[in-house]
Amino acid sequence: MSSYREYKAKALKNPEVKKEYDALEIEYDIIQAMIDARNNQHLTQKDLSERTGITQADISRIENGTRNPSLAMVKRLAEGLGMRLKLEYMPTVAKQ
Repeated sequence: MSSYREYKAKALKNPEVKKEYDALEIEYDIIQAMIDARNNQHLTQKDLSERTGITQADISRIENGTRNPSLAMVKRLAEGLGMRLKLEYMPTVAKQ
Protein backbone atom coordinates (compact mmCIF):
# COMPACT_ATOMS: atom_id res chain seq x y z
CA MET A 1 0.00 0.00 0.00
CA SER A 2 1.37 3.42 -0.90
CA SER A 3 1.74 6.24 1.56
CA TYR A 4 -0.33 9.40 1.61
CA ARG A 5 2.60 11.41 0.26
CA GLU A 6 2.96 9.05 -2.71
CA TYR A 7 -0.77 9.22 -3.36
CA LYS A 8 -0.71 13.02 -3.14
CA ALA A 9 2.23 13.29 -5.55
CA LYS A 10 0.45 11.04 -8.05
CA ALA A 11 -2.88 12.87 -7.69
CA LEU A 12 -1.27 16.29 -8.16
CA LYS A 13 -0.02 15.26 -11.59
CA ASN A 14 -3.62 15.67 -12.76
CA PRO A 15 -3.97 19.38 -13.75
CA GLU A 16 -7.58 19.61 -12.51
CA VAL A 17 -6.70 18.10 -9.13
CA LYS A 18 -3.65 20.38 -8.85
CA LYS A 19 -5.73 23.48 -9.58
CA GLU A 20 -8.23 22.60 -6.84
CA TYR A 21 -5.45 21.66 -4.40
CA ASP A 22 -3.63 24.94 -5.04
CA ALA A 23 -6.84 26.85 -4.29
CA LEU A 24 -6.97 25.15 -0.87
CA GLU A 25 -3.22 25.08 -0.19
CA ILE A 26 -3.31 27.57 2.68
CA GLU A 27 -5.96 25.56 4.52
CA TYR A 28 -4.00 22.34 4.01
CA ASP A 29 -0.78 23.99 5.19
CA ILE A 30 -2.44 25.21 8.40
CA ILE A 31 -3.93 21.78 9.06
CA GLN A 32 -0.63 20.02 8.41
CA ALA A 33 1.29 22.45 10.63
CA MET A 34 -1.14 21.77 13.47
CA ILE A 35 -0.92 17.99 13.03
CA ASP A 36 2.89 18.12 12.83
CA ALA A 37 3.17 20.28 15.96
CA ARG A 38 0.82 17.98 17.88
CA ASN A 39 2.62 14.82 16.75
CA ASN A 40 6.08 16.29 17.43
CA GLN A 41 4.99 16.83 21.03
CA HIS A 42 3.56 13.30 21.21
CA LEU A 43 0.11 14.69 22.00
CA THR A 44 -3.14 13.00 21.16
CA GLN A 45 -6.15 14.95 20.02
CA LYS A 46 -7.59 14.29 23.48
CA ASP A 47 -4.47 15.78 25.11
CA LEU A 48 -4.79 18.91 22.98
CA SER A 49 -8.49 19.06 23.77
CA GLU A 50 -7.74 19.06 27.49
CA ARG A 51 -5.18 21.86 27.05
CA THR A 52 -7.45 24.08 24.95
CA GLY A 53 -11.01 23.32 26.01
CA ILE A 54 -11.81 22.57 22.36
CA THR A 55 -13.58 19.24 22.01
CA GLN A 56 -11.61 16.30 20.65
CA ALA A 57 -14.33 15.93 17.99
CA ASP A 58 -13.73 19.51 16.81
CA ILE A 59 -9.97 18.96 16.73
CA SER A 60 -10.55 15.84 14.64
CA ARG A 61 -12.83 17.76 12.27
CA ILE A 62 -10.23 20.51 11.89
CA GLU A 63 -7.49 17.98 11.15
CA ASN A 64 -9.75 16.19 8.65
CA GLY A 65 -10.59 19.46 6.91
CA THR A 66 -14.31 19.25 7.66
CA ARG A 67 -14.34 22.10 10.22
CA ASN A 68 -13.23 25.62 9.39
CA PRO A 69 -11.97 27.07 12.68
CA SER A 70 -12.13 30.74 13.54
CA LEU A 71 -8.94 32.72 13.99
CA ALA A 72 -9.61 32.74 17.74
CA MET A 73 -9.81 28.93 17.75
CA VAL A 74 -6.57 28.59 15.76
CA LYS A 75 -4.92 30.92 18.30
CA ARG A 76 -6.19 28.73 21.19
CA LEU A 77 -4.79 25.65 19.45
CA ALA A 78 -1.40 27.33 19.04
CA GLU A 79 -1.37 28.31 22.71
CA GLY A 80 -2.33 24.75 23.67
CA LEU A 81 0.67 23.57 21.68
CA GLY A 82 2.90 26.04 23.52
CA MET A 83 3.33 28.08 20.37
CA ARG A 84 2.59 31.55 19.10
CA LEU A 85 0.42 31.97 16.02
CA LYS A 86 2.03 33.99 13.24
CA LEU A 87 0.13 35.03 10.13
CA GLU A 88 1.93 36.66 7.27
CA TYR A 89 0.88 38.38 4.05
CA MET A 90 3.18 37.50 1.18
CA PRO A 91 3.15 38.77 -2.39
CA THR A 92 1.79 36.28 -4.91
CA VAL A 93 4.08 37.54 -7.65
CA ALA A 94 7.67 38.67 -7.20
CA LYS A 95 8.15 42.41 -7.75
CA GLN A 96 10.33 43.31 -10.68
